[in-house]
This record gives sequence, C-alpha cells and structure tokens, in this order.
Amino acid sequence: MTTGDEAGGSTTTAQRRQQLDAMENDALRQAANWFILAAGTSNVIMQLSRPAVAYGVMESKVDEGNLFKNPKRRARTTLAYIAVTMLGGAEERAAMRRATNASHARVRSEPGHPVGYNAFDPAHQRWVTACLYLGAEHAYERVHGPLQGEFRERFYHQGSVFGTTLQLPPESWPATRDDFEAYWQAEVAGLTMDERTRDYLSRIVRLEYLGRRIPAPVLRLRQRLVAGYLGPEFRALMQLPWTDADAQSFEKFNRRLARFMRLAPAAVREAPLRRQLRDVRRRLAEGRPLF
Repeated sequence: MTTGDEAGGSTTTAQRRQQLDAMENDALRQAANWFILAAGTSNVIMQLSRPAVAYGVMESKVDEGNLFKNPKRRARTTLAYIAVTMLGGAEERAAMRRATNASHARVRSEPGHPVGYNAFDPAHQRWVTACLYLGAEHAYERVHGPLQGEFRERFYHQGSVFGTTLQLPPESWPATRDDFEAYWQAEVAGLTMDERTRDYLSRIVRLEYLGRRIPAPVLRLRQRLVAGYLGPEFRALMQLPWTDADAQSFEKFNRRLARFMRLAPAAVREAPLRRQLRDVRRRLAEGRPLF
C-alpha cells in the first residue's frame, strides 16, 4: 500500500523528470553537425574504455542491439538517442528513456563476475554521459572555436540531457564545467583496457561488423580519423599508431569539414540527426517500438 508521503515523493520525482525532459537545447543544438558522426566510433571507444561498460556491451544478451548481429539497428538506435537529446523535445526524450530502460534492464553481470557491471549503475551512466557530452563539445568547438563565458556553462548544463535521458540522477552530473574537467581528468587517469576489450574495439575500427571486405585505403583513413578523435590517452589504451603525418592529415580533414559546416545552412548541418528524429517521431505516432 502506498503512503501519502510516498505518493507525494513519487509525484515530485515525476515532475522533476518532466522538467528535465523539457530542458532547453538552444545551445546544445549548435553542436549538431557532421563531426558528431565523424567522431562516432571514437566516442564508442571512449565509453567502452571503462571496463564495466565494455563488458556490459560485449556480454549483453540483448541480441537485437548487438552491433555484430544487427549493425543497422544498432546504428539507428544510437544515432536516434543522440538526435533526441540534442534536437528533440520532452515527449521524445521521455519515450527514449523508457525504451533505453527496457533494454538496459537486461544488462547486468552474474554474481561473482570478475568485472561486475550493471547498466543502471550511476557511476557507469555518468561516464557514458561524460563521453557523449564531450563528443558534442568537441563537435561545437571544431566548427565555432572554444566555448567561453556564460555560454560555456549554458552549453554544459544543457549537455546533462545526455544523462538524464538515460537514468542518470541530475545530482550525479558535476555542477559546473570546471567540476566536470576535474572529474574527467581523474577518471581518464584511472582507465585500463584488457586484450579482450582492445580486440573487440579493434574489430569495430576495422568495420568487421559489416561482414564484407573493406578496401585498404578506406580502412587506413578510418583508423586515422578514429585515432585522431580519440586523443593521446585513449590512443595509448588502444595501442594505435600516430605519426606527425597522421596528425597533419587529420587536421587538414577537420579544417575542410569545419569550413563546410560554417557555410552550410542548419538544415544541412543537422541533416543526419534530423533524419533520425523524424524516424523516432514516426515510430511514436504509429505505436512502433523505438528499439
């Protein structure tokens, strides 16, 4: 039987969740550009550099969401999540959280597992959120330059939606961008990666989940981009080579893409995410599952 206090507390929680779902995204959506896609694989590697997150993905029994078993579906749902957080509204965010909850409920380790994992663990959620947030921040800065002043804090605050659309309690998100930086540096300093995880992520870099031969020049370009967007700490974890020539080629690619993004209208910059958001809205209107 539910008490009055419990009912009141539940209502307060629900109201707070509605407020978070309705969070403004005017600053965050300025990062909705093609760099989100260009750095997508690198962001996945960053997320899975935390062992519990890696094992939760590698050992997940949710076959329909497995990249190597259903790559198109996995790509669609991942991009849909980002589209909803960056461009969507309260209804889409609430629906995406429900769908994510249902999927994540099955992602937990058996008792005694050497790397315990649980998709609802706030510490793991905070790490995934931090990676997604930095992906957006880097996408913005590649095009517009460094975040500064009040806008930097507003952008960061809106970025918390990457977590609250998961199950991350808002109080678990570092209060300011400087607090986030301290959190990030401490977490990165403690990361480790075993051979099983490195091999799994290397297979993703090599596009093995597509199940077909990829031309060598394409794979070389892909590895250079993945390594470049990862940054030095994560390149070291992955044991990826990086030369001065790689760095020059990488920055040349980024300068060209950034110039195009600055000249392109919003409809073009946001096109990949807008396409996924339209799909989410169609699914909701037709009563079809998001995942």
